[in-house]
Amino acid sequence: MTSTITAEKAALRRRVRAYLEGLSPRQRRESDDALFARFLSLPQVEAADTLLLYHGMGAEPDTARLFPALWARGKRLCLPRCLPGHGMEARLIRPDSALVPHRLGMLEPGEDCPPVDRADIGLVLVPGLAFDLSGGRLGQGGGFYDRWLAGFSGFTAALCRAPLLLERLPAEGHDLPVALVLTEEGLYGPSAPLTAQSGA
Repeated sequence: MTSTITAEKAALRRRVRAYLEGLSPRQRRESDDALFARFLSLPQVEAADTLLLYHGMGAEPDTARLFPALWARGKRLCLPRCLPGHGMEARLIRPDSALVPHRLGMLEPGEDCPPVDRADIGLVLVPGLAFDLSGGRLGQGGGFYDRWLAGFSGFTAALCRAPLLLERLPAEGHDLPVALVLTEEGLYGPSAPLTAQSGA
């Protein structure tokens, strides 16, 4: 069963990446604008003092555009830093922090950025290639976030371009859903208000 699910995930990743590569810069930006407006209006964002975001790469939402708006609200922002053995840690970034490229392509905090305890983070914005209506997530396949989130008790949210919100994703026991999935059209997942799921 596990090998079948692994094969299903690999095939789905190929299809999703092909779709994302076909988006024009204008389509990406318009999608990002709508996603970021929804994210910044979340009460959970307002309530969190410290947030763990990610630095979008490729066709991912350009999440660096969120940083100035959140700093302007007085939020503490962290980015993930990869560790050996597919581990991950959160490190605090400031407007003048220098980010360094990881071998996988994303930008991450350097050694001069202080680590932040998981218990001090109120909200995590979780990346993913695709999501489903129950908050299920299709990641890149490295398992970094599943390992880190296993010990996290705060709120989790994700940005998902609407065509990549699927009814159900293949999942294994270690796959952790997010509490809230945001698309350009609505909010979905275990913590979504019922009215929001219609796009209200």
